[in-house]
Amino acid sequence: MLALANLSPSAWPRVVAGAASSALTAAVFALLDVVDVFLCFVYGFLDGVLEDSPVSCYCHGRHTAAMEDDEVSDTLYLRRSAFRDALMGLVRGRSGSPAETERRKGRSPRWSDCGCESCREWQRHHDVDGRLHFVVNRPAPNDGPATTTRSDQDDAIFIHGFTSSSSFWSETVFHESSSVLSNCRMFAVDLLGFGKSPKPANCMYRLKDHVEMIERSLIDPLNLSSFHLVSHSMGCIIAIALAAKHPERVRSITLIAPPYFPACEEKASQVALKRLGGKKQWAPMQFGSAVMSWYEHIGRTVCFLVCKNHLLWERLFKLLTGKRDVDFLLGDLTKHTHHSAWHTMHNVICGGARLQDGNLEAVEAGGVPVRVIHGGDDQVVPVECSRQLKARLPGAELRVLGGCDHKTVVFGREEFAQELRAFWSASHSNEQLTSAPQRAG
Repeated sequence: MLALANLSPSAWPRVVAGAASSALTAAVFALLDVVDVFLCFVYGFLDGVLEDSPVSCYCHGRHTAAMEDDEVSDTLYLRRSAFRDALMGLVRGRSGSPAETERRKGRSPRWSDCGCESCREWQRHHDVDGRLHFVVNRPAPNDGPATTTRSDQDDAIFIHGFTSSSSFWSETVFHESSSVLSNCRMFAVDLLGFGKSPKPANCMYRLKDHVEMIERSLIDPLNLSSFHLVSHSMGCIIAIALAAKHPERVRSITLIAPPYFPACEEKASQVALKRLGGKKQWAPMQFGSAVMSWYEHIGRTVCFLVCKNHLLWERLFKLLTGKRDVDFLLGDLTKHTHHSAWHTMHNVICGGARLQDGNLEAVEAGGVPVRVIHGGDDQVVPVECSRQLKARLPGAELRVLGGCDHKTVVFGREEFAQELRAFWSASHSNEQLTSAPQRAG
């Protein structure tokens, strides 16, 4: 009260506006709490009627068995508000809590997922433990004999971010780098649950699930003994974990807009949730991230309306724009299920935040060259994340690009391929300098 009394007359409008905005934000998210609790029972009823073994939600209690898994994020359970807890307390007597419900053993799609031919393609070509879909950009054939070795060629795995797919790379870097990276075999992978890759309903989409699927789909069957990693946003978490597991194989890592949150008095997973999906009304992208991160059933409803009916939206888009094809960025938004996106968001982006320091230690100990690139105008992942990662990994190279945001840090930058080529060449030189004393000995 004393502080308010000492305010100058010119400061009062700003204080009143701030208080009004905070009150409005609290009211909006309180309303969303009510809607999400209501939808919890709607989906509980519909799942019980339409599915043999429904996937349980995270509204009631805790999955004590799952919480023992280090790669299952606590944000799946500890993301409620006091108002929501009070609402759930009024209806706590509902049977079939998550701890008592057996997790579904079948495959997608659920009744609320899209069942079109494209979305179910992976079920016809993969078994339950099927492999990921990926796109290959092969080097131009040379004029030498068929027995020519690939010793002078590079392999690189490109890992996309959240709500994207392999097209993030194949429609941009692969098209623009045919001459610059002509001696490189590049693989753009659809992560588990995204694009054309499998989207099983009995998977928790943990960080290790994504890493193991990349191993099973690319590294092992193609016998990739050495490769570079290039990743964007959420894909950086997976790339770091993959490099930590195979430091002897990874020749370099390029991290673009990595969501890194250092350990502090609060759990890194909770920090990641609040920083990337904080409950704010402005800007619209921030509000959307908050809704999709905090409200399981509202998020499922959004996916039901957008993803399940993506063929309708694509037809409307083509009709309104007169274009024959839908922009790949819009198409990628629908190439997942709510189950895969929800669990990947929490178990990779939030849960993976708790594991990053340990993985970075392994990368540093393995001597893997790291380059970090971040757009100075990034409104999705704060640029401070890259600066904090640089502080944690002093040997990493950091470049902040002014005027670039979360996407344009890659899109439209013709020099990006040249930068990759230069970084890869430098990492090769470092390898030779490091191995020279060993050969001499």
